[in-house]
Amino acid sequence: MRITELLTKKTMILDLESSSKDQVINELSEKLYSAGNLQDLKAFKEAIHARENESTTGIGEGIAIPHAKTAAVKSPAIVFGRSEVGIDYQSLDGQPAHLFFMIAATEGANQTHLEALSRLSSFLMDTEFRKGLLKARTEEEVLQAFDQKEEEKESEEVEEANDATGKILAVTACPTGIAHTYMAADALKAKAGELGYGVKVETNGSGGVKNRLTDEEIEKAPAIIVAADTKVEMERFKGKKVIEVPVAEAIRKPADLLKQAASGDAPIYKPSGSYEDQISEKKNERKGKQSPFYKHLMNGVSNMLPLVVGGGILIALSFIFGINAADPNDPSYNAFAAALSTIGGGNAFALMIPVLAGFIAMSIADRPGLAPGLVGGLMASTNGAGFLGGLIAGFLAGYAVLLLKKLFSGLPQSLEGLKPVLLYPLFGIFITGIIMMYVVIEPVGALNTGLENWLSGMGTTNKLLLGLILGGMMAVDMGGPINKAAFTFGIAMIDAGNLTYHAAIMAGGMTPPLGLALATTLFKKRFNKTEREAGKVAYVMGASFITEGAIPFAAADPGRVIPSIIVGSSVAGALTMLFNIALPAPHGGAFVMWSVNNISLSHILLYILAIVIGTVITALMVGILKKSKPEVQA
Repeated sequence: MRITELLTKKTMILDLESSSKDQVINELSEKLYSAGNLQDLKAFKEAIHARENESTTGIGEGIAIPHAKTAAVKSPAIVFGRSEVGIDYQSLDGQPAHLFFMIAATEGANQTHLEALSRLSSFLMDTEFRKGLLKARTEEEVLQAFDQKEEEKESEEVEEANDATGKILAVTACPTGIAHTYMAADALKAKAGELGYGVKVETNGSGGVKNRLTDEEIEKAPAIIVAADTKVEMERFKGKKVIEVPVAEAIRKPADLLKQAASGDAPIYKPSGSYEDQISEKKNERKGKQSPFYKHLMNGVSNMLPLVVGGGILIALSFIFGINAADPNDPSYNAFAAALSTIGGGNAFALMIPVLAGFIAMSIADRPGLAPGLVGGLMASTNGAGFLGGLIAGFLAGYAVLLLKKLFSGLPQSLEGLKPVLLYPLFGIFITGIIMMYVVIEPVGALNTGLENWLSGMGTTNKLLLGLILGGMMAVDMGGPINKAAFTFGIAMIDAGNLTYHAAIMAGGMTPPLGLALATTLFKKRFNKTEREAGKVAYVMGASFITEGAIPFAAADPGRVIPSIIVGSSVAGALTMLFNIALPAPHGGAFVMWSVNNISLSHILLYILAIVIGTVITALMVGILKKSKPEVQA
């Protein structure tokens, strides 16, 4: 099937009226619908926008290829739009786009359709071809340009020699397998021709694997470039030099990748983690390849997140029955509230740090790292080391198991089966436990005690400064020792009859999740889809004074998020002291705000104002400091 069977006069707009990305999507989608290729216009637009939310399809060089594979498509088609002035499509190179090809593929698109759509991507890598499309005056000239290109392709198409030994090898793949897979392949082949390199590229597209690399080729290749955002057979590259990048990197920087491969400047590939883990890591890549620290950290955070969200909401729900409704000794005791608190706080939150540590360790050392990480995390959470102790435990356990793997690598093959079930868990748990017990926990506990003593010693010498400090402390480790030290101080002040300090503490504790939730609303492009969903829950957690709602965001980007939440919380804490807010309830957030200053409306409003100001400061700082987060390419 030729491209001109999918691209017709009915699906062309040679002079787009649009002036923005959203308008382009609407105009092209409506053209497809009027041509009879769509059965559900709204569903198709939603599919296109969902793809754009993952990462822009403006690939640079003045080209954008929005695409979707969905049941909303009646028959496969391509719609072509052109803008002489150019439109800001948030392209990878930051330049306006002039040529737009919207690809509509059915869920059950057959092989001939997929191959034609893939050829379109290849044609667009030709600079002269793009110039021809820009100069075309009529729809007929556009179709003629494609027909001519098809004929050239057919005459030039020669099956690559089976013997590609000694060449640079590459694999390209994207989730939909329609556009980026083939554009990356063509970019690498074209640039290799310019540089004088021999190259063979395997494509993993919708039509399956094409031009598969052979074992002999892999054995003799100087390096392999894997430009992929989806599943690729990686086990075959074990022990070879492999460059792993997102598929967009091969489109944008083929020369850099080829030169790196030719020089042999690439790490040796060692399989680790499951395919699911690898995909999870790739979804969190920013630009280029992630650091190992970030990958391991995100594996722990993504598995911890359900406990933070589920447990936090259950705790918040328990407050509806009363602040002390979960306490059997309180007159307001409610059995159901106690159950919610026990499930959310006593169980879900109790598992949070062990799970964080366990999955960090598992990311580093594969499944053998899980048990030592869980044990180290549990020791941190039950002995005062908190969230920071859990992070230390996760990395400690993971690298301890990696060391054990190296030490036990020389054992006889007959003992191979004993390693994962006996040797790794036994020695891994022992090493992690001993170091946590005698090296990590005590210093963190001492830090906690020292902070409490320091706060108590300050007294009321400077209320404004103390509010600034206490508010900031609530954000430093979000439920860890520093946070708990400030909270303990607030409880002591309530017992002493001074209710202003804990008001500052609660404001400082509510601000981090509220500020980050607001940031995900105002600056959506700074966060991936999972973080934006977590932001919705963070509104509830922040309103409920559950500072732990900020942990996933802080763990994912500590350098930008933690300073932002500390500043916002510090301001909120200082303002509550300035407004002389008094709060008798030790917990509850918005649910107990009515009790401020003996139910003084003016003070309630001032308290809300302090929290709002701190929240806005945090959100704005995060929005300014964080960069847009590209996700998985397709």
